[in-house]
Amino acid sequence: YPDYGVSVAQAVISKNVFRGIVICGTGIGMSIVVNRFSGIRGALCSDLYTAKLCREHNDSNILIMGGRVIGHGLAKEIVKVWLSTPFEGGRHQKRIDKITHLEKLKKI
Repeated sequence: YPDYGVSVAQAVISKNVFRGIVICGTGIGMSIVVNRFSGIRGALCSDLYTAKLCREHNDSNILIMGGRVIGHGLAKEIVKVWLSTPFEGGRHQKRIDKITHLEKLKKI
């Protein structure tokens, strides 16, 4: 699965796609892979509330799910919520700017 995570992360970074979705058994492995890339804000979601807030507050650009953790029906609902929820910006943009600054320092 790491190869697929790398491909999706690179597609998002290069702006070939607007956002990406990756799935593995628990979602943890994919989380580790995609979040290695600067500019990626991958969010592991297993409920609708997290899917909504990771977009609104963190401008998540990769949705990560665990196929062995959630069922097919819930996964579809999470995807719908995640894709339809816009980033709020405002006070949340400050957080994104800080993360981007840290990535540029390469201290993390």
